[in-house]
Amino acid sequence: MEPLADTMRSKSKQALLLWVDGVREACCLHRVIIYSLRSKQLAIRTGQCFLLNGFIFLGSIFVLKSVIIPALEWILPGHCPQINSPESCSFSSILEFYRFLRGGLVQLFNLFWFYPLYVFSLILSSIWYNDIAKHGFFALENYGARDTKLSDQKESQTLQSTVHREKSTDLEGFMISIAEQLYSVLLLTFFFAEVYFTGLIPYTGKALNFMLLSWMYAYYCFEYKWNLSGLSLDKRLDFFESNWAFFAGFGNPCVLAIFLFSPLVSYGVMAILFPLFVLTATGSEADKIVALPRRKWRGAGLGRVPIFFIADYMSMRVLKLFSLKSRPQMKENKAL
Repeated sequence: MEPLADTMRSKSKQALLLWVDGVREACCLHRVIIYSLRSKQLAIRTGQCFLLNGFIFLGSIFVLKSVIIPALEWILPGHCPQINSPESCSFSSILEFYRFLRGGLVQLFNLFWFYPLYVFSLILSSIWYNDIAKHGFFALENYGARDTKLSDQKESQTLQSTVHREKSTDLEGFMISIAEQLYSVLLLTFFFAEVYFTGLIPYTGKALNFMLLSWMYAYYCFEYKWNLSGLSLDKRLDFFESNWAFFAGFGNPCVLAIFLFSPLVSYGVMAILFPLFVLTATGSEADKIVALPRRKWRGAGLGRVPIFFIADYMSMRVLKLFSLKSRPQMKENKAL
């Protein structure tokens, strides 16, 4: 039992060190300032995320809870005034109507402002996140000069060369890329459903939900960099699952906002913080960081944890189902 206990202690210490490295990499927010100074487009996109999600979205929540709801409670009170007589309130039916009217006005505010603003922010932020990751990646790779104007020229040239390379790829590579993107969407969709249902498990559900969410947001943050660097999907999953402790540590600060605030507020806070973590992931040299403990422990890794096993199984089942349905149609087309 002693060799087993020594191995467990060594593995636990290695996992703890990798987790600390992941947390430290996620908190390297100074990279956001450095990259923003190098790229004007990056600074604009980051500022737009702060303006939309911070000032407008979170500001609207603050105005609703601090101004609109207290004003409605003052205009349409829902409780009887303090009286000394023991008699019941004589206008309780009117107060009940006031409470119903106040709740209806708040729901109208949500229906015509918050929900459209939420959908608009979700769509627009998704587009901006991709731009932020792209400009941050080019700022990391190509901006060694001190002159920011020269850096912006280099970025535009790099963008043009990237578009040219994308157009010049062959059809086979294009189809493989489409297949990988489709599989990635299915994988993350099923993994998100897995995260949701684990949160419903009593007692241990919250802890499992927190861990899975940490992995999910860490994967989202690094996926932008991996897409831009051309890393294949199977290598991404292998690297991610083989270094699960590091990515758990990286994702923990990302998920804290979800557990500390209400759902709407947590979305607004996360929408502000997520592009910052995307930029820290872009500047992180995760492969070199996770290699240091292996050298210290003579190449002994933690072992691969099948984080996406259920999501991978469900995704493959869906893809096989569609492929089986498409075969009879292809035979009919050939016959015609």
